[in-house]
This record gives sequence, C-alpha cells and structure tokens, in this order.
Amino acid sequence: MFKRLSFLLMLIFLLMFIVACSDSSGGSDTEADSSDNTAETSGDSEGSDGGEGGTIKIGVLASMTGALESYGKQTTRGFELGLEYATDGTMEVAGKKIEFIIEDTETKPEVAVQKATKLLEDDEVDFLVGSSSSGDTLAVLPLAEEYETIMVVEPAVADSITGSEFNPYIFRTARNSSQDAVAGAAAIAGPGVKIATLAPDYSFGWDGVKAFKQAAVDLGAEIILEEYADPEATDFSSHIQKIIDAKPDYLFVIWSGTNSPWNQIADMKVQDRGIKISTGAPDIPALKTMNALVGMEGFTVYYHELPDNEINDWLVEEHKKRFNEPPDLFTSGGMTAAIAIVEALKKTEGDTDANKLIEVMEGMTFDTPKGPMTFREEDHQALQTLYSITLEEREGYDYPVPVLIRELTPEETAPPIMNQ
Repeated sequence: MFKRLSFLLMLIFLLMFIVACSDSSGGSDTEADSSDNTAETSGDSEGSDGGEGGTIKIGVLASMTGALESYGKQTTRGFELGLEYATDGTMEVAGKKIEFIIEDTETKPEVAVQKATKLLEDDEVDFLVGSSSSGDTLAVLPLAEEYETIMVVEPAVADSITGSEFNPYIFRTARNSSQDAVAGAAAIAGPGVKIATLAPDYSFGWDGVKAFKQAAVDLGAEIILEEYADPEATDFSSHIQKIIDAKPDYLFVIWSGTNSPWNQIADMKVQDRGIKISTGAPDIPALKTMNALVGMEGFTVYYHELPDNEINDWLVEEHKKRFNEPPDLFTSGGMTAAIAIVEALKKTEGDTDANKLIEVMEGMTFDTPKGPMTFREEDHQALQTLYSITLEEREGYDYPVPVLIRELTPEETAPPIMNQ
C-alpha cells in the first residue's frame, strides 16, 4: 500500500513537472514571436530614421470628380510621372519604396478633411499633397500641423495658404494668387487705366482680386468694379451687364473650372463695346472656350510648348506616349510636387521626420518642368517662372494657343511675404 501510494505521488510530481516544462516552453515561443514582431517594427522605424528598407507613403488629395475634375486628373497624372522621373523609374528613394494613395475630395472642404484624416490615421502617410481647390486645402492645413506631417500644396493658389493660415508644415509648389496678380497687372495696368474684375466668390477669387488690385494700383491703374460670381454658376449675364455698365478699359477675369464665363462674355459682345479682356491662360479644356479672345495679352502658369529644359521635354514626350495628348496646366505642377518630395528625401537620406524635412526644404532649390524653383524660407512659397503670352490662332488647333512674349522670372514674380 505504501509503495503504491509512493508510486502515485511520484507519477503526479512527474506530470506536474512535464506540464511546467511545457508552459515554460510555450512562454519561450511567445517571447520568440514577440521578438520577431519587435524586429519588424524596429526595421520600419530604422527606415524612417534614414536606414534602408521600409515604405514611404504619400497621400494625394485631389478633385477626381466635380467641377475641378480635370485639375485633379492632371495633377495626379503629373505626380506619378514626377515620382518616376525623380527616382529614375525605381519608385524608390534612399532604399525605400514609395507608395501613393489618391483620395477624391469631391471639391468639398468637409470631404477633404475626412479623406485627409483617413490618410493620416488609417494609412499613416508620411506626406500629404493637394488639393485642387483652395477651399479644400485651407480646411486641411490644420491637420498637417496637428499630425506634424509635411503637406506639399499643389495646385491650390489662395494667398492665405502661405499667408494668414500658414503653418511650418506647409510647402507650396503651386504659384499663389499674388504671383498671378503681378503677371496679370504687368500685362495691362498703367496710369489712368480703369479695370473691372470678375472672379469666383470664394478664397481663390477673393485673394486673386485683392492681390491683382494691389499690383495694378501700384502701377497707376484704378479698379472701378469687383464682381464675384458663384463658383458653380452657369449664368454670368447679370455680372457681365454690370461690367458693361461700368465702362472699364479692361475686364480682368480670374476663373477656374469648366463652367467658365467666356462664352457669355463673347455672346454679350463685351469687346465690341471697347472693353479689352485680359486673364491668365488656363488649361486646354478652358482654352477651347476662349476662341473669341484671340489676340488677348495676358499670362500663363504653364503651357507645354513654353519651357525649354530637359525635364519638360521628358514630361511632354512621356505624357504623349502614355495618354496620346500633351501635359496640361496642372500636370506640370503635379510633377513638380513629386520632384520636391523626392529631392527632400534624398537630402534626409529617407528620413521622414517632419522637423528634419523642414530644415532641408526651407530654401531648397530644385529643378522642375518650369526650370529651377526655390522654397522661400519665410513662407515656404515656391518662387518660380511665369509666362507673359498672347493668344494666337493656329492651324490644326481647336483652341487659341498661348505664344510666349517673355518669361517672367522667379525674382520678378516673387509675391509679398504675408505670414508675418
């Protein structure tokens, strides 16, 4: 009896020992799994600190539907081409893969905020790019600061983006309204010249007219009427009639989107009444509505025949090869935004820490389809070339073609610093 009891106790002890060893072994497996996960996380962290490996994610906000759909498509096409060009086709920088995610803002600020939040929180992007609309962009700017993420603004132009609403995480490759204004005023303003303006009734239009007015008045002109129309409008007749009644020497128009006022300006015979029209030459779809403006002198941000450099040659050739058409106004801008990001990452050796990026991007000069651009240290606005042009009729084209009068240098078109 005693021997049997002793045997049972030994058997129980042995079983307890085996179970204990199994638990210990199971614990070791868990620790090994934990170590593997830590190693993977560590690898990603090393990537963001400048080591090789890892992925850099870029979130692109654009109007892929709605009134500014053509702008969004131009920008995103250009952005992808820009990444390819800047990385020699590898889509890598400093040993890291580059991925980009496009989100449609629908040209609605509240949607832009939702999509930007999704990119920052769910996708954990390292950069934001966008947007097609100044209203969308202004709504998103605070998120870039809150999440300490660099946002490259393209193609939104409202002065307030790098002015009153500026924060250190914002860098703009797009030109701003004041740069447009300097170019536009130089084309028509002078002592005693009377000018009326027509612009959309939101930040893009307000800032554009404000900047143009200042530049024109400085040159001796007088702004006798400012008309603002609903950006979604299709009927501009009441605004145009007020302009006709005011009898200016020039009507300077600031507009974006496909619902432009050009056909009604022609139908109401504004130029026949002795009022000259001036504006910035827009993208090709909008130029197709401007045949009545042949001979107009104004300015443009980009037309594919104007810049003379290797990057633009590559862009034109590749774009025609892939899409059977030339790049347009904002294709160049999308490419420029991509080049700026890659060049900054080369300087940080792939480090996406925003503070390190700010340090290298402030004052950074980089090559673009429009020639060299420089991020001004004070407000991160890219100083860039614009083009003084006239619109000419050309055989084989169903739109008036922008023809170069002269290049307006980055120094010549530098806007005032408005964030101080």
